[in-house]
Amino acid sequence: MHRIDCPWCGTRDEAEFQYQGDATVVRPDPDASEEAFFRYVYLRENPKGWHTEWWHHVGGCRQWVKVVRNTLTHEIFATGRAQEDLPLPGTRAKPRRRTRPKQ
Repeated sequence: MHRIDCPWCGTRDEAEFQYQGDATVVRPDPDASEEAFFRYVYLRENPKGWHTEWWHHVGGCRQWVKVVRNTLTHEIFATGRAQEDLPLPGTRAKPRRRTRPKQ
């Protein structure tokens, strides 16, 4: 089993979490085309290697956690809160908070 560092609860067993999808997908603007919304809802990449994902801590605080995980080895590199930008392995960037997108 793998362990996930919850920003609120600390390190917990992976069984307490539920995978919820790709955290890199950006919602189109409200006036975007129907095609843009179709791509947003239905089309997803299936990347190999490091990827940023949403996980829900269903067996704990019930908060959303952003996780950088290797899809081949399941190794976890970084975790953070929803508004944080997390670095991928091999980058020198440090996690930083994202500003809220314009509505």
